[in-house]
Amino acid sequence: MKAYPFFHFPPLPDDLNQVMALKLKKVHLNASLFNNDVAFDWLYPEHFQLLSLKHWTPLAIARKAAEFLAEPDARVLDIGSGVGKFCLAGGYHFPETHFFGAEQRHELICQAEEAKCYTALFNVNFIYANITQINFKEFDHFYFYNSFYENIDPDNQIDDTIELSESLYAYYTLYLFKALDEKPAGTRLVTFHSFEQEIPPSFKLADMACNGLMKMWIKA
Repeated sequence: MKAYPFFHFPPLPDDLNQVMALKLKKVHLNASLFNNDVAFDWLYPEHFQLLSLKHWTPLAIARKAAEFLAEPDARVLDIGSGVGKFCLAGGYHFPETHFFGAEQRHELICQAEEAKCYTALFNVNFIYANITQINFKEFDHFYFYNSFYENIDPDNQIDDTIELSESLYAYYTLYLFKALDEKPAGTRLVTFHSFEQEIPPSFKLADMACNGLMKMWIKA
């Protein structure tokens, strides 16, 4: 018996065929990007790939953190989002949650926006601003991969385009402490490699992972 190829009937218009092909391509493309860190870091120029190990959130950590923070229609803020890796990973795995990244380096914002365009994740947005310019009332939950630390670690700074100092570390830490302290009960926070100086006592530890390097908090 001769096998004939299957065709839609009635035939789909060419433009619809193209849309379906693009959607299929996007699904497979994003799946391959979010399989491992090497594949994902390919989105960025080599210089930023080399920074990934110390400065960008690993995909496994990002997914677990986002799972704790994600709720339908919730607005999650990454405090110091770098090239946007956490937000993009969270947005991919949890499409009903809105992920925002605040970053004060213009070049990193540009890299994050390019990666967002490539992945076409429409529940992800980036804000070009210093953290002190952010209105914390606009967000429900927070992720913090100790983006202040390079102020006290001159050997591992991303670049020299912004002011860095020990006094700024103390200032930002206190600012974040106060901003979090004003959030309502039920606010969730995930910290990664944090000294916990920015966490008000009203936040209670709910869980931890990665040998205690990642901690999940809920405000009582």
